[in-house]
Amino acid sequence: MRIRAVTVFSSPTEEEIRRAGALARAAQEALAAAGYEVQTLRLALPPPEPSEAPEAFLARARAQEALAQEAGFDYLSVGPVGPLAPHIPRLLAETRSVFAALALSRGADARAAARVIRENAAISPDGFANLRFAALAGVPPLCPFFPAAYHDGGPMALALATEAADLAVEAARAAQDPPAACAMIQAQVEATGRQLGALLRPIAAAFGARFAGVDFSLAPFPEPERSIGMAIEALSGVPFGASGTLAAVAGLAAALHAADFPRTGFCGVMLPVLEDAVLARRAAEGTFGLPHLLLYSAVCGTGLDTVPLPGSTPEGALIRILEDLRALSERLRKPLTARLMPIPGREPGDPVRFDFAYLAPSAVLTVPDPGMC
Repeated sequence: MRIRAVTVFSSPTEEEIRRAGALARAAQEALAAAGYEVQTLRLALPPPEPSEAPEAFLARARAQEALAQEAGFDYLSVGPVGPLAPHIPRLLAETRSVFAALALSRGADARAAARVIRENAAISPDGFANLRFAALAGVPPLCPFFPAAYHDGGPMALALATEAADLAVEAARAAQDPPAACAMIQAQVEATGRQLGALLRPIAAAFGARFAGVDFSLAPFPEPERSIGMAIEALSGVPFGASGTLAAVAGLAAALHAADFPRTGFCGVMLPVLEDAVLARRAAEGTFGLPHLLLYSAVCGTGLDTVPLPGSTPEGALIRILEDLRALSERLRKPLTARLMPIPGREPGDPVRFDFAYLAPSAVLTVPDPGMC
């Protein structure tokens, strides 16, 4: 298991960002001494004021990106930006490490998010900019995974995001049956989560910060041994997307829910299509599609994540997808996100490959035709 991110939630002042960087480095050193590899250090700020002028918002975000990099952070989240959403494409075009989001609620937010997704896709020929944007449904503050992360405006806080899909792979292979594997995962998550809390609480306190908790999610890395898809297939005995997949996902999610440790964020089963070697391959093979991912979102962690879509996907289709996600979140009272990635010039079945270590090669998924409904 690796630590995907040490995330610090801070106010946006220069002094606090520098202090946040010192806290993140101290946490990273303590984790390394305990045998944990930390992939990234991340800074999450409070959402901007809705009344802030667009030019001031953009200038401030660029300055904060520079401060965050000087403080040692790899990535910066400015949180859900509300009425400033139309300016997200320009923000992403003018920065390299800034993430942003838009919260979905009843009304026009899905339309605004769909428009942002379409415009983000045109920033570069590969559509990569949408990796740094998500639509959020019911996501509270202090979630350490990006692009969902944002500060609650209180004192500085520290949280961890795990990359723990390999624990599920190991348990699925070692156990006699799925219930035994899930019991093994629950015990390991509980013990490790408590250990991480005991390690980091005093470090946070030394900086006058809160320890918000651990988002102990089964997040993958694009290698088979770190694939949540591989774990799900080992538990279900079928290719991802076939009948039995939902039960396996639900079993893993139940094990995480039952574990007792200091928690924050999603603490669920993450199914990011392009971040998982097996999911990416199954997407290319056509064993699952968007309706499957929405179904699994009802019992798992984050929703629709790094989903490659046709570059020609119309705004109306994106709106319907986002409204389905919002309705699911609202009805089930669970946090969900959508990180949709239309790929310019690509159609369903076309190959997708990014020059980025965290994404696996795959193929564009089909967006259901509303005329077929």
